[in-house]
Amino acid sequence: MRAWAGIDGWARAGAAAGEGFPASVLAEDVLRRYVDLLVRLVEATGALIIFVGAAIAAVAFVRTLFSRHCNGEFVPIRLRLGRYLALGLEFQLASDVLSTAIAPTFEEIGKLAAVATIRTLLNYFLGKEIEKERSELGSTP
Repeated sequence: MRAWAGIDGWARAGAAAGEGFPASVLAEDVLRRYVDLLVRLVEATGALIIFVGAAIAAVAFVRTLFSRHCNGEFVPIRLRLGRYLALGLEFQLASDVLSTAIAPTFEEIGKLAAVATIRTLLNYFLGKEIEKERSELGSTP
């Protein structure tokens, strides 16, 4: 008697000893496929965030450039773009971590360490730049 016949029809109610939840459902290759899909979704989200931020900054830049009172008001544009970049980089870093979630090799761990270090440093210095710009923006009349 089947209680639930999932994707492969594997779950049975009252399964005898030795039957039941098959190891193939949690096999590394199956998990890796699902994680790869999640990695792509998280990467796409990060790329979309960066693209949206760049598009918003480009429109704001053009508006400011062609406004009558262009007094170099680019700092708020840079701050907004910086926030989008920082958020997008966080999503990219999350996808890198997720990609090594299932049985990573030492090579994958080394690549993750290098990429994570670079992205973390980029994010750190970007954050410092945003703080500096924000303080300068707040100190101007």
